[in-house]
Amino acid sequence: MRTVKYLFVISIVVSALASCLKIKELSPVPHIEFTSFSVFDTTDILNNRYKAGKLQFYFEDGDGDVGLETAESVENDTSNLFFTLFRKSGNTMVEVTDKNDLMKPASYRIPYMERTGQNKILKGTVSVIFLYTFYEPGDSNIIKYDFYITDRSDNTSNIVSTCEIPLSLEGIYKN
Repeated sequence: MRTVKYLFVISIVVSALASCLKIKELSPVPHIEFTSFSVFDTTDILNNRYKAGKLQFYFEDGDGDVGLETAESVENDTSNLFFTLFRKSGNTMVEVTDKNDLMKPASYRIPYMERTGQNKILKGTVSVIFLYTFYEPGDSNIIKYDFYITDRSDNTSNIVSTCEIPLSLEGIYKN
């Protein structure tokens, strides 16, 4: 019986000490890491065939203000995920500066996220699907993206690059 009392007291003390541990802190500036890019063929409901890509990346944000509310309730910019497209020319990746290039992605919107409680840190994986509706197989089918995110406090993350992506070959591409 005495041993049970001691174990009970020790478990209460350990629990009390564990609850006093400091919450891990991260920078309020978002941090992102490229995970993978998948290339695949797909069809729409009318049976039109398209080339598609799926970008996945990991993010961390110390103050948990990643994501934007719905467009109707926000007066400022409605994008928070931005891309720069590069296309392989010879042995060099060249930035595509033509804003009308049909392969160039628009800016995207990460939806609103918020944590409750004391720990506001957000961590997770974001996936973005690209449909290449005007994809033409050819020499310039190797691309790559540089991308970054912004949070609601206008903090800009680091800029991350994908690996080279051959759109003509289905598969998963990682660094």
